[in-house]
Amino acid sequence: MPAKRPPRLPGSSARFSRARFAYLANRFRRINWSLMVAAGLVLFVAGIPAQVRVALLSAILAQSTVTVMLIVFGLLALSLLWSAGQRVDAWIFLYFNFHGRRPPWLDWIMLGLTQFGGGLVPAVLAAGIFLSREPDLAYELVLGSLTLALVVELSKAIFRRSRPFVRLTQTRIVGYRARGRSFPSGHTSQAFYMAALLVEHFHLGIGAAGALLTLAALVAVTRMYIGAHYPRDVLAGAILGSVWGLLGVMIDTNFALK
Repeated sequence: MPAKRPPRLPGSSARFSRARFAYLANRFRRINWSLMVAAGLVLFVAGIPAQVRVALLSAILAQSTVTVMLIVFGLLALSLLWSAGQRVDAWIFLYFNFHGRRPPWLDWIMLGLTQFGGGLVPAVLAAGIFLSREPDLAYELVLGSLTLALVVELSKAIFRRSRPFVRLTQTRIVGYRARGRSFPSGHTSQAFYMAALLVEHFHLGIGAAGALLTLAALVAVTRMYIGAHYPRDVLAGAILGSVWGLLGVMIDTNFALK
């Protein structure tokens, strides 16, 4: 006589389905987010004027410096395999994150500064620039931010570097615990991208240009301060953001869209 199956409790199937869905959603969150960014990028490119698309492609083909910087980014990624590099990374990270006095007012300042590398800032800035009758710069800013976000998400999925607090138990978390992978720093890349693009487009003087680049560097420091990234993460983000800013500069200077 075949053994009887245990009775299924009411709602157990629904709970199992929800748990499995949550597990799959969390496991493939980065891939799903990358697909969403890619879809948004395709829609945006389809909607911008044709001359903007042509200028962007021409800038990519003409700018050899971009290739050099991407090679440096690749070497930095390969250095993640170097165990001694991890020890140096940990030492520098803990210096910014843990050592010394950390008063509450400084925590709040760092949390505020780190938001300048978030996705909301380029969106608001692009809207303001568009309303001020600088549509070409607004297009460049949005397109650059979308492509940069896509590359960052794909890089995180490829390199899968754990956040510092996963390995370093003494890590001090300020604010919320960052999700996802660590390499490269998306906040840092966005900050340097915006700084490079704005400095050249508006032909800013030394003072204003220095202020923007200092702000971008502070965003990089805050990512270590709040416990979200290693030094090589923010360095890779700075390189990647500078590459995208350089492409925007090439569109401005060599392929005038106005």
